[in-house]
Amino acid sequence: MIMEELAKKIEEEILNHVREPEIPNREVNLLDFGARGDERTDCSESFKRAIEELSKQGGGRLIVPEGVFLTGPIHLKSNIELHVKGTIKFIPDPERYLPVVLTRFEGIELYNYSPLVYALDCKNVAITGSGVLDGSADNEHWWPWKGKKDFGWKEGLPNQQEDVKKLKEMAERGTPVEERVFGKGHYLRPSFVQFYRCRNVLVEDVKIINSPMWCVHPVLSENVIIRNIEISSTGPNNDGIDPESCKYMLIEKCRFDTGDDSVVIKSGRDADGRRIGVPSEYILVRDNLVISQASHGGLVIGSEMSGGVRNVVARNNVYMNVERALRLKTNSRRGGYMENIFFIDNVAVNVSEEVIRINLRYDNEEGEYLPVVRSVFVKNLKATGGKYALRIEGLENDYVKDILISDTIMEGAKISVLLEFGQLGMENVIMNGSRFEKLYIEGRALLK
Repeated sequence: MIMEELAKKIEEEILNHVREPEIPNREVNLLDFGARGDERTDCSESFKRAIEELSKQGGGRLIVPEGVFLTGPIHLKSNIELHVKGTIKFIPDPERYLPVVLTRFEGIELYNYSPLVYALDCKNVAITGSGVLDGSADNEHWWPWKGKKDFGWKEGLPNQQEDVKKLKEMAERGTPVEERVFGKGHYLRPSFVQFYRCRNVLVEDVKIINSPMWCVHPVLSENVIIRNIEISSTGPNNDGIDPESCKYMLIEKCRFDTGDDSVVIKSGRDADGRRIGVPSEYILVRDNLVISQASHGGLVIGSEMSGGVRNVVARNNVYMNVERALRLKTNSRRGGYMENIFFIDNVAVNVSEEVIRINLRYDNEEGEYLPVVRSVFVKNLKATGGKYALRIEGLENDYVKDILISDTIMEGAKISVLLEFGQLGMENVIMNGSRFEKLYIEGRALLK
């Protein structure tokens, strides 16, 4: 009861803070700036001039009408709503996404190719409408940089491996961010939609497809609403929504078909995450649908969580055909913490790996910064499938603490519980036909 009351207090706190952005009552049409929705004309300058004109007037709504509008990156400004009725199709030429901008790649700050839609230090920004944002990524554009043959890479083609290594080394050495310049001649893919250090953000109703990498990626932003969008993008690292070091965020009524995790909460990686030191907190994820043959996870926290994650509530979501419904992943290079994670009234169907997985040994990386993972509450979960219903792996000197599963039914898993170096309580739980009215386990245990 105490955990339920805490979850409700956190939800109330979130809902009392999130507000839609205030956009001035003014409209312009992209066609009035020379654009043509013929899927041939480059409309980059039209987008730029329209946004500049709206900004000069104090903001308003930019209407993108029916049609297919080709463009390079779109940089939003404060008090502007991009309202999409047609399709914005982004030209998949990396040169178009220069000059480099301040961004993050897998939790590390750098200067890199611009995200396809980008806002930096903005207030009151929105992307709305019934239309489509098409990133044009495929096995010939952007995705081969991952270096996997499944996504178009072939021997002799460039890939991201050396750049990833170089960026990690720079962050560990404390190289100033201004000197971490990648972009041309490098192969780190940009996110699709990124709000960096923004306040009062709304993404609503649009469909997002074919992303180079992470699809919707708010960073260091506050008061963010993502509502009723559809994400269909099954390339490498094609997470759906990646809040990173964000506060007060609502994700609701969205639909996911992704090539990686669906909603995955982060806060920076290793030394860089500790340097910035901003957690993700007060995030509500509710009434979403994940239906995918490729999604790795429904709700995921980590692995880039060195700034900490706390006060997250996931309620009334449906996860179908995912590898894992709830996953917390970290290691002793990360440091940081995950606490007050609430997973309530959710359904998971046809899970392939673990229904719930908490792992402090992710990627088998070791370091000096033991993470803290505690106070995870799961209630009224109905789940089928999985190699494990529940798999918790702590470290001998770093237990996963205070995990409580209540009023839950998990059927069809090959193994019910694998616990290594953790604290687990179960109340009124059914696993593979066995009922646990009240059970507490600490240390190590295996329940088949």
